[in-house]
Amino acid sequence: MAGIHITDIEAAINYWREREPSPDGVTLAPELRALAEVYALMVYYHEEEADENGFPAKAYAAWRAWYETTPDTPCIAICSTSQGDDQCKGCGRTFEEVQHWPEMTPAAKRRTWRRITLEGGAWRFNRYAERAAEGPQDAGA
Repeated sequence: MAGIHITDIEAAINYWREREPSPDGVTLAPELRALAEVYALMVYYHEEEADENGFPAKAYAAWRAWYETTPDTPCIAICSTSQGDDQCKGCGRTFEEVQHWPEMTPAAKRRTWRRITLEGGAWRFNRYAERAAEGPQDAGA
């Protein structure tokens, strides 16, 4: 089963820190406390991933709340796997990942997102990332 990477737990912690700030600088919201316990154990045991199935229920619910705020798919609607490529030039996913995406668990999807982001070779990270950063263009320009 897929693991949840420590960087995703950090992102979820930061999401909850912003959403539910500590009223006194010491007290943590229940979601933060649950995620912090998992994070601390991972740091202590030098683990980069925690098994999705072994995640404590409260920590998993807090992680899923953060996960729901992330884009579901890296697709940019330019799919070269439909043209026979083993890996999509548009999003960077493999043919199998594209085909099985709807059935993949959230942790498996995040693992794929992490891989394609680290590789950074897909068009979504270069050619089309620049266009997205520019924002909408005037129709008359």
